[in-house]
Amino acid sequence: MSNPYKSVPIRSYEITPKDVYFSRRDFIKTAGVIAGSVALAACAPQAVEFTDEPASTSGVLKTDELGDPANSLKDITNYNNYYEFTTDKESVASLSKKFTTSPWTIEVSGMVSKPRTFGIEDLLSLFPQEERIYRLRCVEAWSMVIPWNGFPLASLLKQVEPTSDAKYVRFETVYRPEEMKGQSSPFYPWPYQEGLRLDEAMNDLTLLATGIYGETIMPQNGAPIRLVVPWKYGFKSIKSIVKIELTDKMPDTLWASVAPNEYGFYANVNPDVNHPRWSQASERRIGELSRRPSLMFNGYGEQVASLYAGMDLSLNY
Repeated sequence: MSNPYKSVPIRSYEITPKDVYFSRRDFIKTAGVIAGSVALAACAPQAVEFTDEPASTSGVLKTDELGDPANSLKDITNYNNYYEFTTDKESVASLSKKFTTSPWTIEVSGMVSKPRTFGIEDLLSLFPQEERIYRLRCVEAWSMVIPWNGFPLASLLKQVEPTSDAKYVRFETVYRPEEMKGQSSPFYPWPYQEGLRLDEAMNDLTLLATGIYGETIMPQNGAPIRLVVPWKYGFKSIKSIVKIELTDKMPDTLWASVAPNEYGFYANVNPDVNHPRWSQASERRIGELSRRPSLMFNGYGEQVASLYAGMDLSLNY
C-alpha cells in the first residue's frame, strides 16, 4: 500500500530561479498577500535590512530537501510576523533593532530529573551548530524556504532527563513590554506560549535555531533562540524562548486560547483541513506570483506521519 504522506518532489519548472525573485514590496503589492494578514498570527520568518547576502552565506546550502531554492536573506529578513513588536509585518525589523538579547537564560524545568538554567553561551558551547534548511510556511497567504542553523531540541531535553510522566513540552517567550511594544496589546494573553507533545519535541526535525543563513539569528527572527518545527504552521515555532517546561498536561497555547476554532494545538500542515476562513490546499511562496499545492506535513510525511497514526487529523488540527 502506498504511503499517502510520502514527500512529493517539486517539478523543475516550478522552481523559481533566484534572479527572477521580485522585491518583497513589489510582490506584496502584486499578489495582495496583505489581505487577511491579521489572521496569520505569529507565523515564522523575521528580519533585518539587508540588501545583499553577506559573504559568509556563500557556503550555506541554497536548496531544501525537495529541491526548492532558499529565499534570499533580504526576503527572509524584511517580512515578518512577530506580534510582540507589531502586527505590521513590514515594521518588525526596525522596531526590534534595539531588542536586548544578551545576557539571556533559558530555564528548563518541570518533569525532569535534572532541572537546569542554561545561558545562551552554554548552549552554543554544548551543541555544535548545524546547517539545516527547513521549509517554514504560514497559514494561508505566503511561505518561505529558510536556512536555519541550530541543534535538535532533543539534544537539550536529554540534558535534563525527562521523567516517565512527562508527556508534553511547554515553551514561553520573554515578557518585556518596555522593549516589545506589542505586548502592551490587551487582545492577547502575554507572554506568548506554545507546546508540543514530547514525541514531537524529540523528533530529529525539531530544531532550536540560533542562526539564520550562516549568521547569528537576528531580533526579528526570534533572537537569541527560537523553535523551528518544519512540518507545522509557523505560529508553533515560538521565538525568544526563556522557559521550557515538561508536563503531563497539554499546555495552553496563545493562538489556541484566542481562536480555538481556527488554531488547534497540533497545527500540522494539512491541505485537506481548511481554516474556517480560507482553503489551506495551496500556498504562495514569497517571490512567486502563482500558488502551489500545499504538501501534507509540509513534505516531511515520511519522517513524522507515524507520530499521528490512528488520529483523526480533521479533529486534531
